[in-house]
Amino acid sequence: MMAPILDAVGRHEAARSTGSGTGRWQFAVLVGACGAVALTALPLAMAGRPGGGAAPKPVRRQEGARPGWGFTHTQYSADHGEPEATRRATGLLSARPLTQNQHIMGWGAENPEPAPGRYDFQALDERVALMRATGATPVLTLCGAPDWMKGGRKGRTDWSRLEAAPDRRHYKDFARLAGVIARRYPDIRHFLVWNELKGFYDERRRRWNYEGYTELYNLVYAELKRQNPANLVGGPYVVADHDPPGEGNGTPELRGPWGDFDQRSADVVRYWNAHRAGADFVVVDGASYTREGHRTIPDEFAATEKFADVTRWLRHVTGLPVWWAEWYVEPPAEDDRPGGRDGWSEQHRTAVQAVAMMRLAASGASAAFYWNPQQAGDDCPGCLWRSTRLHDGGHELPMARLLSRFAHEFPPGSAFRQAAVTSGAGARVEVLADDAAVLVVNTEHWPVAARVDGRELSLAPYEVRWLTR
Repeated sequence: MMAPILDAVGRHEAARSTGSGTGRWQFAVLVGACGAVALTALPLAMAGRPGGGAAPKPVRRQEGARPGWGFTHTQYSADHGEPEATRRATGLLSARPLTQNQHIMGWGAENPEPAPGRYDFQALDERVALMRATGATPVLTLCGAPDWMKGGRKGRTDWSRLEAAPDRRHYKDFARLAGVIARRYPDIRHFLVWNELKGFYDERRRRWNYEGYTELYNLVYAELKRQNPANLVGGPYVVADHDPPGEGNGTPELRGPWGDFDQRSADVVRYWNAHRAGADFVVVDGASYTREGHRTIPDEFAATEKFADVTRWLRHVTGLPVWWAEWYVEPPAEDDRPGGRDGWSEQHRTAVQAVAMMRLAASGASAAFYWNPQQAGDDCPGCLWRSTRLHDGGHELPMARLLSRFAHEFPPGSAFRQAAVTSGAGARVEVLADDAAVLVVNTEHWPVAARVDGRELSLAPYEVRWLTR
């Protein structure tokens, strides 16, 4: 049975319905926003293999490669489609290799263990082969669980229950499966345990079952380290939710103009951190829009400051490198009304994404993976490449250009520097710079004249421009 099409457009909502990453983006300064008066951009900082056939042959990879910027494969990717289109897409991915993340079940992968001890790794093998062939640093997200681990029938896969958590009596079985997968792909060193705590929400107590998740996490962590102590493991992969300022269930320890961090999300992080058997990094995902109402406060660009604030808070609480497994900036459409997700122009979308990435990098995130909303058809807002199911598919799209260039110019370890910025009255221009490159983003929907790093620029609406120093 083929895996279903799952959440191709982006953020999943079901839950609420070699390096370890220690080479963080080091920042001295700067992301800057300028107005009518000249200023220097300001810093953000503050306080044998069982079943499934033979495993594909691994390729050698430089030890200590750090995840940095990358993306997550979803239902459709570059491993299937028209031959010329897949060739173009794989060429695109090979030109400037990024970190690539794949789930072990769903999102393009089949049920890896339909019945106890009976494995099916064909689809996962294909995705891993794609990551290897394109020179990626591969990451696996250990989610979801075979049906028999969550009350289903052995040998059957009910894809409508993909986001159910394994039953507690099968936590050890899931950890064992994680070990089997780690042995099958011995060149993969980075593992995320579960995804958004799917299936772990306690409706009666109106909070996450962080005790159950942490029990599962610790078993998986121990098994992966038993397979190879060099394996790097992180959690809790909770959604970093927030509500508008002064509304909802916010925690007083983390808030900003964008809103108040959800107390339930903070509780997950603190419990997991206090009771984890070990961790090589802490991982979350989240959006710049509010949990309810999907509002970007005070606006879609300024709301991205949340990513920086949450990153710094996570580092303070856990002392670990911070990974963002997913991040989102474009609110979903409500009731089929225009203007939500897919309602922005590609220029608008890319500009907001660029500013979000600036926040993540300057605040010291160690890894961030773009959720690639790849589709089979022609219409694909925010996708990295044109669908490989089309004869003329596989060509690079604007978000891929941004992600690839950003990863190249600002890899982990980048030391950001100041850049002088001025612009016309009422205009806001965002800047991120190191010794070699400057990224400039016009956040306005009108043309803006600006002076950046001593150069006069005429920026088109929502233009993203790179300068060299």
